[in-house]
Amino acid sequence: MREKLNQFMLGRYGNDDLNRFLMKIVVVTIVLSLFTRQIHIGILSLSTIFYWIGLFGLVYSYFRMLSRNIYKRSEENRKFLQKTANMRSFWQSRKRMMEQRKVYHIYTCPGCKQKIRIPKGKGKIEVRCPKCGKTFIKRS
Repeated sequence: MREKLNQFMLGRYGNDDLNRFLMKIVVVTIVLSLFTRQIHIGILSLSTIFYWIGLFGLVYSYFRMLSRNIYKRSEENRKFLQKTANMRSFWQSRKRMMEQRKVYHIYTCPGCKQKIRIPKGKGKIEVRCPKCGKTFIKRS
């Protein structure tokens, strides 16, 4: 069975970052459609609108996944990655900062506002800013 699936997907585009994003949107809209059953906007209910948005996203995601036009799908993905680069780098830097907070204290220099990492558990220490040279005392 696995061999038949591999044979079927041969020459097709497959999954990428844009498809993973679309699938997340599909899950969110379908969950929203389950919780907004009682809200009506004109003839349609809000639940129906979310359902159709989710269904369209699912169909488009599978269309991209099974497409044989690999160049066009990779260009769509490249444009998506370009447009979301700032947002992704913001969240990646936040994630790195949270991981570092387990081992380090992160202080801001009062002179130049440079962020300085100090290892935890060293007691009261004098910190020298590598950028401006100002010293200040902090507890690590």
